[in-house]
Amino acid sequence: MISGKGRILLSVTGWSPDVWLEALRDAAPDREIVLQPAGSSDPTIDYAVVWKQPTGVLNRLPNLKAIFSIGAGVDHVFHDQELPEVPIVRVVSPDLTLRMSEYVVWQVLDHHRQGPAYRDQQRRGVWREDRDQRAASEVTVGIMGLGQLGLDAAKKLAALGFRVTGWSRRAKTPPQGVKGYAGDGQLDAFLAGADILVCLLPLTPETRHILSAPLFARMKRVDGRGAPVLINAGRGALQKEADILAALDSGVLSAASLDVFETEPLPPESLLWQHPRVFITPHAAAASSPPHLVPPMIRQMERLEAGGDLENVVDRSAQY
Repeated sequence: MISGKGRILLSVTGWSPDVWLEALRDAAPDREIVLQPAGSSDPTIDYAVVWKQPTGVLNRLPNLKAIFSIGAGVDHVFHDQELPEVPIVRVVSPDLTLRMSEYVVWQVLDHHRQGPAYRDQQRRGVWREDRDQRAASEVTVGIMGLGQLGLDAAKKLAALGFRVTGWSRRAKTPPQGVKGYAGDGQLDAFLAGADILVCLLPLTPETRHILSAPLFARMKRVDGRGAPVLINAGRGALQKEADILAALDSGVLSAASLDVFETEPLPPESLLWQHPRVFITPHAAAASSPPHLVPPMIRQMERLEAGGDLENVVDRSAQY
């Protein structure tokens, strides 16, 4: 018997809803979960758990109390031009944060310890011992985006001995050992110091295509140690892939690790696939795990029903 607790709409596009439906039912056996509203207006639904929901579907829920995003970013929610004026909640999970930090540390260390060069030597059967290897303390990793994911990655990289800087659109207090920059006025200083640039920015109208030729021209210039490295594990629309390829071919960038793309799946004809200085992963840096992400959503619903406040609510004006 389903209780009178708030009903949940699960609206997922591009993925099978089955694993999310199972996780919701396991975490909230006393709630009814539906995949479609009942008719053109459904007043019985209190919460929506969404990934790229169809335009207008949430506007058919007059008693909707909150929207929960399945992914770490919420740009997929804002594509709906008929979005109702209710709180949008970002998913924050230690599991998701740890997965992203693992990816960032993995890629930073691989570039730092010259993994691509050694793999090339192995393919060619070359034994070369004279490659210059800097200490981590001589390398600056700049992280664009100091949200939950960026802050955790920054702490872990600092613990490994890297010089770590962080940039965000709004001023934030960085963790110990991390130098913070904020706003357009400090972007040049941040970019000029980064040997490895990690992008974990949210996708907003202000950040769309930020990883493009104008920004690359402001990055650290080539020195005796080579050009900077780009790592993007944020959103594909943050980058212009033609500009990344041009920067690699001209020597403005020395290498790139990309987990996200303008079009996903990455088309077979993309030149990124075969570029010798590009490493590709299929949007796998921090996969959303339903058993880890759903219970915090249910706890938030229960807190709201008990008279408490929602946490991790998105600022609609900033869209993150």
